[in-house]
Amino acid sequence: QVQLVESGGGLVQPGGSLRLSCAASGRIFSINAMGWYRQAPGKERELVAHITSGGITNYAESVKGRFTISRDSAKNADLQMNSLKAEDTAVYYCNAKSRGVTGIVDNWGQGTQVTVSS
Repeated sequence: QVQLVESGGGLVQPGGSLRLSCAASGRIFSINAMGWYRQAPGKERELVAHITSGGITNYAESVKGRFTISRDSAKNADLQMNSLKAEDTAVYYCNAKSRGVTGIVDNWGQGTQVTVSS
C-alpha cells in the first residue's frame, strides 16, 4: 500500500506559477513511476506529466514547455507549473504506479485544486 499526499494548489492569475508537491509513504520501494493527472469539471481525468524511476519524462501536449515534473527521491514528485492559463484550472492528482502481488497498482492522492483566474 502506498499513500500519497499532495500540496501546493491554490488560486493564481493567468501567466503565474505554482509548484505542486507529492509525498509518498508506505511501500515506497515498490514505486516504479510517478505522475500528475488533472480533472476539470465535466471532463475526464487526464495525464499531465509522468516520470519513471529512471528519470524519463513525458508530458501532455497542452503543457509541454510550461510544466516540469521532477523527482528528488523515490518518494517525492513535484510539478512546476509556469505560464498558467485558465484552461489549466482543475483538481490535480498525484499518481504512483507500484508493483503489487498481481501486477501494477495505481495509487492516488486526494487531489489539490488549482484555479487560474484574474
